Amino acid sequence: MKNTLLLLLVFETLWAQQTQSDSYTRYELLAPDSHEFRIIYDVSATTPGAKFYFNTLRKGSEHTVTAVYDRMTGEELEWDIVNGETAQKGGHTFAATNGEYLRVKLARPIPENGESRLRIDKTYRDPKSYFREGNQIVFSRSLGIKRNSVVLPAGYELIGCNYPSQVFLEEDGRLKTSFFNRSSRSIPYEIKAIPLSDQAK
Repeated sequence: MKNTLLLLLVFETLWAQQTQSDSYTRYELLAPDSHEFRIIYDVSATTPGAKFYFNTLRKGSEHTVTAVYDRMTGEELEWDIVNGETAQKGGHTFAATNGEYLRVKLARPIPENGESRLRIDKTYRDPKSYFREGNQIVFSRSLGIKRNSVVLPAGYELIGCNYPSQVFLEEDGRLKTSFFNRSSRSIPYEIKAIPLSDQAK
């Protein structure tokens, strides 16, 4: 009997684990000497009955959260930053106890077989991920989300990329790389760029 109750508890915990789908991350590289990049993260929260969504704030980066939006209405949502223990109690049962998480209050509870589409706008400062090498700028970061894009600062030309990617010209003249991760693992993605004036020499 005790074993049966234990198994039921385990299954209930796994069922309650936060779920999500259709994630997309856009990294906008800011001024090179700032070591900062803006992150626009679109995601569908899919846990039935959930009133909150938890987004991991990666260690090693100084983070500033600008806003979180409900994509259906455009409404700006309430949020705060909590520790891993609080995230676990809130439904993110696999949250690291020593981690930090952005807790978003959803506009409405998620219905069965439904979703809540969110946009998270935040900025990281991380000299280990975004830095200079001589006249080059380098963005080197392990990316676990399936769909990603990286936008270069204005006035920079792409000269290197270590993973198959599409390259686009944004309306404002900035270059963007975009790729889909077909692996089950994170991609150690790296791009290099130089000022356009250097490329012309």
